Amino acid sequence: MANIKSSEKANRQRITRTARNASQTTAMRTAIKKLRTAMGSKANKDLAPLLKDAVRAIDKAASKGVIKKGTASRSVSRLTVAVTGLAAK
Repeated sequence: MANIKSSEKANRQRITRTARNASQTTAMRTAIKKLRTAMGSKANKDLAPLLKDAVRAIDKAASKGVIKKGTASRSVSRLTVAVTGLAAK
């Protein structure tokens, strides 16, 4: 346990940031999972709203620094291509 005042503060900040990052990551993964589940189901419903939610969650995580900008861009691109490919079939 930290004995120095600045170390205690740094520890509190670490706990807060870790919780915030975990929340963002969970929200992003949930949105992506909902989209992929809908893509895999036999009854392909309208995937546009789910794609929009997933892209929003990914972009938000990237803007907060939870994931890198390039990773976010790649994820959005791959999801968009997958949804467009299903819509074309």
